[in-house]
Amino acid sequence: MNEWLMTILLGVVEGVTEFLPISSTGHLLLVEHFFQVKRTELFNVGIQSGALLAVLLIYAPRLRAMVMGEMGGVGKRYLMKLGAAFFLTAALGLVAAKMGLKLPEDPGVIAWTLMVGGGLILGAEAWLKRHEGHENPSWAAALFIGASQMLAAVFPGTSRSGVTILAGMFGGLSRSAAADFSFLLGVPTLLAACGLSFFRQLKTTGVPDQHEWVHLGLGFAVSAVTAYFVVRWLLGYVRTKTFNPFGWYRIGLGVVWLAFVK
Repeated sequence: MNEWLMTILLGVVEGVTEFLPISSTGHLLLVEHFFQVKRTELFNVGIQSGALLAVLLIYAPRLRAMVMGEMGGVGKRYLMKLGAAFFLTAALGLVAAKMGLKLPEDPGVIAWTLMVGGGLILGAEAWLKRHEGHENPSWAAALFIGASQMLAAVFPGTSRSGVTILAGMFGGLSRSAAADFSFLLGVPTLLAACGLSFFRQLKTTGVPDQHEWVHLGLGFAVSAVTAYFVVRWLLGYVRTKTFNPFGWYRIGLGVVWLAFVK
């Protein structure tokens, strides 16, 4: 495939999958494996940053209201819970780095993780049918969601948004509340991860040349625009519908991919 078309394709894939519970990392690895291409870590960080920008734009009014105290004590407590979840994720991330844990890129592992995650989504929806979902996370639920993010750092195909939404649902939140907390928690998490990866790559490989910067900018823009519309759609979708279609999609994709890689 043409290099420019591949950049656009990867930007679209990142924008669509970053905040849907279907795994952006897994899909990017599958696309790269299928087309036999390998983009730099810096490029992957760039398109992920584009998706992050989209969420920042969508949630900017709410974040501003919480920071400025316009939502009162409820907003302040929500912000504190986000902070606690993020710092727990950061602490666990440092432990994982010390242990040398690294995200594997084995397509077989991705396929199995997609299927297991799909089954968990169906299980979470069955759980929610029997339990009333709440709109505000408890401290225990917030910490549970923060800790769950580490699964996405260890198992490719897990989906950071997917595992945190599931943790929120199992922790007593409604679908929309779990999605909101997941997306808001993704802001500091992805910002820290992107920043750290960016400076590591600059230190390791040096400043990219003009050609790579152009592709990075294109991928960033495509990812940002795509993610903006996808997240807007998802936030409306979860108010009235379940995540079951995403669960079945993950299972189907995992089965097809497992058969393909064999």
